[in-house]
Amino acid sequence: MIADTKAWYLSKTVWGGVLAIAASLANLVGVEIGGAEQAELADRITAFLAAGGGILAVAGRLSAQRRLR
Repeated sequence: MIADTKAWYLSKTVWGGVLAIAASLANLVGVEIGGAEQAELADRITAFLAAGGGILAVAGRLSAQRRLR
C-alpha cells in the first residue's frame, strides 16, 4: 500500500517556499539567489533529509529492545 501523506519536511514545495522567502530576504541585504539555485537547493535539502530519515530508521531498528517476527 502506498502512503498518501508524507512529512512536511520532505516536501520540495515546502522547501521551495522557504528558499524563496530566504532568497527574498537575502536580496534585501544585497545577496542574489536565482531560481535555478533555489530549485537545486530544494532538491539537495530534500535528498539530505530523506537520507537522514533512512539512517534514523535503521539506527532505531538496530537499537530497539524488541525483536521483529
